[in-house]
Amino acid sequence: MTRFEAVIFDWAGTTVDYGCFAPVRAFQEAFKEFGIEPTMDETRKPMGMLKHDHINTMLHMNRIARAWEDAHGSAPTDADVDAVYSHFEPKLLSILDGFADPKPGVVDAVAALRAAGIKIGSTTGYTDKMMEIVVPKAAENGYAPDFWISPDGTNGFGRPYPYMVFRNLEKLGVTDVRKAVKVGDTLSDIREGKNAGVFTVGVTEGSSQMALSEDEFNALSEADKAAARSAARDAFVNAGADAVIDTMAELPTLLAQIA
Repeated sequence: MTRFEAVIFDWAGTTVDYGCFAPVRAFQEAFKEFGIEPTMDETRKPMGMLKHDHINTMLHMNRIARAWEDAHGSAPTDADVDAVYSHFEPKLLSILDGFADPKPGVVDAVAALRAAGIKIGSTTGYTDKMMEIVVPKAAENGYAPDFWISPDGTNGFGRPYPYMVFRNLEKLGVTDVRKAVKVGDTLSDIREGKNAGVFTVGVTEGSSQMALSEDEFNALSEADKAAARSAARDAFVNAGADAVIDTMAELPTLLAQIA
């Protein structure tokens, strides 16, 4: 794997939290506090963004904006974004430690990458406060990147801005953007990687894009599993992904083939 010097992973839905359910649950519960019931598609569409930006994006979706105006008498404002976030954050913080188990294949894939001399970085849509829960818990469970950064470390500029990737490249000592890989489970991850100029990989199984729990996915017929993978794969490709894998176990082989 001589071409690549670093792999930069996302967290929830990519390396931990199969299906990316912790933030979904917290978003939906927070909106319900204000009389709004977002659909699963609405909740997941902005996934991967800084969580405050995620709420702002949801509030300005046409259906949700109309529902907000019906419920509250006026169109959603910046103050309303702050109000929903004030409910969202404590809900998420209260459950995060239960959503830090590495996804299947992650620990072994990271070990194989490190054995090949590749450094492990990460970016996230979580805040530092959230990561202070997730990072040590994931480490207890066998996954610990060499470096992580949240949008708090880039003046609030989260995905799809490329700045978190750039900070990884700096801290990990990567000599060329073409020698780094970004791996993620959302369209925001893909856009972040493309904007940074790195090789960008989407992962289908356990992704927010697929939106299925491990039990739900395993209960599908083989035909339905293939259809779910294909739908996620198409979305990543359409967003500009350079490659798509189904599980993290495929990543070392993919990168070896490209090198």
